[in-house]
Amino acid sequence: MTLRRFHYAWVVTSVTFVALLAASSVRAAPGVFIVPLEQEFGWDRAIISLAVSISLITFGLGGPIGGTLVDRIGPRRALLGGLGMIAVGLYLLLSLRDLWQLYLLWGVLIGVGTGIASQVTGATVAHRWFRTHRGLVIGLFGAATSVGQLIFVPWMLNVTTTDGWRSGLTLVLVASIAAAVPVLLFMRDRPADIGARALGEGETISAEERAADQRRTPLRAALRDRDFWLLAGSFFICGYTSNGLVGTHLIPHAMEHGFTAVTSGTAVGLMGSMNIVGTLASGWLSDRYDNRKLLAAYYGFRALSLMALPFIYEGQWLYAFAVLYGLDWIATVPPTANLTAQIFGRASLGQLYGWIFFSHMCGAALAAFAGGFAHNVLGNYHLMFISAAVMGFIAVSLALRISPARRNELVPAVAPA
Repeated sequence: MTLRRFHYAWVVTSVTFVALLAASSVRAAPGVFIVPLEQEFGWDRAIISLAVSISLITFGLGGPIGGTLVDRIGPRRALLGGLGMIAVGLYLLLSLRDLWQLYLLWGVLIGVGTGIASQVTGATVAHRWFRTHRGLVIGLFGAATSVGQLIFVPWMLNVTTTDGWRSGLTLVLVASIAAAVPVLLFMRDRPADIGARALGEGETISAEERAADQRRTPLRAALRDRDFWLLAGSFFICGYTSNGLVGTHLIPHAMEHGFTAVTSGTAVGLMGSMNIVGTLASGWLSDRYDNRKLLAAYYGFRALSLMALPFIYEGQWLYAFAVLYGLDWIATVPPTANLTAQIFGRASLGQLYGWIFFSHMCGAALAAFAGGFAHNVLGNYHLMFISAAVMGFIAVSLALRISPARRNELVPAVAPA
């Protein structure tokens, strides 16, 4: 009886989690390799960071590319394509000699590959395989980002310190190839491929559920819809206040406030650990409560924590910031993906959430550059963190203005091809 209750959706979830974990370990690699590249090639930090900035943009662009691929050819081939691009890029980087190779391979090829193997594909998998627990599964995929960083960043640091940056790069190359194996063997595009129903689906599908599965909003129509821009605008602010600003500049800011590298790194590790808890909790909550109000709460708490950051000079308060901020680092992902599906239809989730994700990474790229520029001009990051707090409160307003209740009348229903 126990075996009969097991659903293959959990196999697909596990395979997708491993793929996203491997891709996230690659995304975390620049912080490990910047100094060794400076030492070996004599390149300054600014021109190496430019490759990282390019990669953030192409990572975001990989979202809609991956989402479109998932909608057309399924998540299995999309994930294999993304992991394949990552592996090829990492392998070619082992022979790095010139700066243009870094821009092309890390900035473009690996950037797009990690964008395809990202939360956009994960959100589509969750909505295809689950009638219930969708938010929780999306939260689990969001947590894969932190798990990948917590596992691989210390490992890469140790290997790079003892054997050089190429050995550290080989580590994530092997992880990317290894993650592709279960995708190839066990991943399936949809429950019908194995003669099953989505988890939580009854013997019959209601007309409402069937319509939700088939409802598709063309990109051109979505671009004329206010709610698309509210979601994209709030997610732009999410990227600005997370990956771009805190992810790039928190450690140097903390060290300028007198904290040691060990204390700063410990705070970042604590933040990552709390992110796993917060993202899973957010997924659970998004299955039960108004996703707009959840988004507003997340952005509001984030704004408050960022407003306090410039005034923190003691270790216990830095750790308190790490806990509060870490709880909603990626907590915005499950409600944003769910709202996109509710408003525009599940059949177009991959493509439209992909473009909303691209907006997120544009915000991240802007903050990464603006933080460095502001620091050069002002000598600190204080104004940037205050600006992020203000933008967080703007995101609260944007989230509360989203109106999914009107969707059945206004979003065109187009049958899938």
